Amino acid sequence: MNEAAKGPGRPGRVKEITALTNPTIKAIRGLDRKRNREAENSFLAEGQKLVIDALDLGWTVRTLIYAKNARDHAGVADLAARVVARGGDVLEVSEKVLGAITRRDNPQMVVGVFAIKWADPTRLPRDENTVCVVLDRVRDPGNLGTIIRTADAAGATGVILVGDCVDPFSIETVRATMGSLFAMPVARMSEEAFLSFRNDWPGKLIGTHLEGSVDYRTIGWAESEPLLLLMGNESQGLPDTLAKSCDILARIPQAGRADSLNLAVATGLMLFEARRHALSIEESE
Repeated sequence: MNEAAKGPGRPGRVKEITALTNPTIKAIRGLDRKRNREAENSFLAEGQKLVIDALDLGWTVRTLIYAKNARDHAGVADLAARVVARGGDVLEVSEKVLGAITRRDNPQMVVGVFAIKWADPTRLPRDENTVCVVLDRVRDPGNLGTIIRTADAAGATGVILVGDCVDPFSIETVRATMGSLFAMPVARMSEEAFLSFRNDWPGKLIGTHLEGSVDYRTIGWAESEPLLLLMGNESQGLPDTLAKSCDILARIPQAGRADSLNLAVATGLMLFEARRHALSIEESE
């Protein structure tokens, strides 16, 4: 892994590996742990389409792994050639090895190892069409992955993670993004850094809160200014420090016995309402 982590600059190599005890396979399997991902600055992405999307969007590939029985599958040989040309290694492995890497009984035929890439929040767009999602201490990988995918679909310009959030490069989160991780800039910062960032933001900060006094459907979303959309932790919501920094505290009206919405669902409602004026069926066809 460390050799592969040096990045492009040399032609890649093609190897066949069948043993789970192989050091390279052990290192790749170790990427299911956050400390190993951080040490290697690498993460896993499953599926041929996701690997192609990542390459098309310029992400640095370390290694391509594919099942031996997928060698003649449409596009796999071409994909392997692209990876080698970019300086990545290609491993042909058994289904048993691939299953051990992905922790799945029926794994995808293709898995890629990519370099982790964080966005610089200070370089995110700040024009009148900007809607950036800010997540405070999101803890569930499925929620985070779904929000990244939804932000991509709604035309948001970025996702900022504040405080102790789940790792967006965990295999569970990457799966849930369905490839949107590669298209959506994701940044991270402490609460203190975010409050400083917010002070320099040229538009509004709109947060959701159970005690919010503004119906989210009545906000002037179409106003010509960049927006930060702040969503709180799944169980605790927004802390007072962040809630007080908001220009508007919004609420989603509810009926029934449920006392709250799932974070990803609530974020989706807010996002598509914020972007309603900019979206049309014709443009998406």
